[in-house]
Amino acid sequence: FGGANGELAAAMQYSIQGINTDDPMLKDLLMDIGTEELSHLEVIGTLARMHLKPMKTMREDAEADPLLAITGGGGVNLFNSRGNAWTADYLKITGQPEVDLRNNIAAEARAKITYERLIDFCDDQGTQDALQFLMTREITHMKAFMLALDSMGLSPLEIGSIQPTPELVDQYFNDSTDEDGDGSTDMAGSW
Repeated sequence: FGGANGELAAAMQYSIQGINTDDPMLKDLLMDIGTEELSHLEVIGTLARMHLKPMKTMREDAEADPLLAITGGGGVNLFNSRGNAWTADYLKITGQPEVDLRNNIAAEARAKITYERLIDFCDDQGTQDALQFLMTREITHMKAFMLALDSMGLSPLEIGSIQPTPELVDQYFNDSTDEDGDGSTDMAGSW
């Protein structure tokens, strides 16, 4: 709800990216998904409120998590799971569409994994069904962002307008030889 991988952060990030872009098709996509993320915020808020409601009347439940019971009144609030307030620092907005889309794809992947973990943690079938729906929509958003990125016709490393230094771009430094450690980390991968 109020964390770095939450629906509020996604809604704000995509909407602001949409407002900032000059590309009308990309703006439409970002605003559509940003708006949908707000509806996801409502679903998550409703689920959280349903599960937190006993904190209002049952002392034992309130004592299990005083932060939620006292500061939030047993309801949702803009805090992450550690009690830290929501912050705009969660938003990743560069103004460079290909960078923002790649970040959005990663954000949707993080949200998908978060929903998976919530489903595994939950034993209420109705909540699991709602989380399954939201998890599936994250994949839908990933696909849309991937298609938008593909439509730009850029190679995976084509970022911005200034090209990297040719003699450095493919140079790899093996700086972790682990000579004094328990095992070898010099595995000489293809990268």
